[in-house]
Amino acid sequence: MPELPEVETVRTGLAPVLTGRRIVRLEQRRPDLRFPFPERFSKRLTGRKIESLNRRAKYLIADIEGGETLIMHLGMSGRFTIELPDNYTVKPGVFKHQTNTALVGAGPQKHDHVVFHTEDSATVTYNDPRRFGFMVMAKTADFERHPLIQGLGPEPLGNALNADYLASRAVGRSTDLKAFLMDQRNISGLGNIYVCEALHRTGLSPKRAAHSLAKKSGTPTDRAERLVAAIRTVLTDAIAAGGSSLRDFRQADGALGYFQHSFSVYGREGEPCAMPDCRGTVRRISQAGRSTFYCSACQR
Repeated sequence: MPELPEVETVRTGLAPVLTGRRIVRLEQRRPDLRFPFPERFSKRLTGRKIESLNRRAKYLIADIEGGETLIMHLGMSGRFTIELPDNYTVKPGVFKHQTNTALVGAGPQKHDHVVFHTEDSATVTYNDPRRFGFMVMAKTADFERHPLIQGLGPEPLGNALNADYLASRAVGRSTDLKAFLMDQRNISGLGNIYVCEALHRTGLSPKRAAHSLAKKSGTPTDRAERLVAAIRTVLTDAIAAGGSSLRDFRQADGALGYFQHSFSVYGREGEPCAMPDCRGTVRRISQAGRSTFYCSACQR
């Protein structure tokens, strides 16, 4: 499932084509994805301008002229394809690390479920073979109170995430660090890949208890300070590289996302630890049904 850098990369690929453009026609080719499409979905968007395209956690957020907001989630196999008038095609989002790799690739047209036609003759097609993605509508004024949004923690690249905040959420918590960091109520947008990478950069075991980030007084430990810095750095590096769990993704300028080549632990089971002077080997364990990659020699 795409994580924050991938969704941000998809957003930056779609934004030049959709932001400020009017939707002259919307094709809805089935009644539902993971959830039913909004009532009168096509009619509510046709003729309206997309005023902005943003991201919140792992959601793409399109503010629509007239006071409505479209919330989109890519699920496990969702992707967008952009076709421009000069027959140039852009595919911002075909993912490397899928649950079912057989679904990775262009995908047959029968899985093209939503097609946006813009006023300048661009076509944006949403394809989703497994239909785990979804599109829902909300009143823009009520967006922050929407059930999908209201419980989300702070953005990991925003000012609200700092060591004091992290300690306040972790104090007294016996859950392991991996589960704590992947809980979207604590920090939004983090997933399996970047939690593994941030913990490795910090030298913290994914099995360590979350309360180790806070002193008994509730103030942050040095671990919390280092972890916040690592989260910011790994996400920033991944976004700069154009995403990391993308295989065939190309940005608007044709550049590939390459951060997967910089993974320190994720997907590297049995390989030597990349940390200088560490003689450990990357291990894979299961936590809450998800694979965790880490080095038991340097992550304590």
